[in-house]
Amino acid sequence: METTRQNKISRLIQKDLGEIFQRNEQRMFPGAMITVTKVNITRDLSIARVYLSIFGKNPEKVIKMIEASSKEIRRLLGLRIKNQVKAIPELRFFIDDSLDYIENIERLLKK
Repeated sequence: METTRQNKISRLIQKDLGEIFQRNEQRMFPGAMITVTKVNITRDLSIARVYLSIFGKNPEKVIKMIEASSKEIRRLLGLRIKNQVKAIPELRFFIDDSLDYIENIERLLKK
């Protein structure tokens, strides 16, 4: 069960990371459209698990590019939320496959 503080920080990170990806995706990740679908943060607010939906290119390749750029992304995030948190959490990125899962369930139900 997440606390109110965790929920607020998760939403804040999700919103700001979404804007960061939107403004920088053509420069940092050309040919890919990246959406932040969910953010889970640990109780001590030190690690944020960021789930991304990636369209356009090979998602595994893009996620590796994002992980290689994670320090730059964390720095950009820190510039945005530095007045609202004591420490900027470490970012861990994962591919969100929930849309594929839903699509698969719908396809199976139609059969």
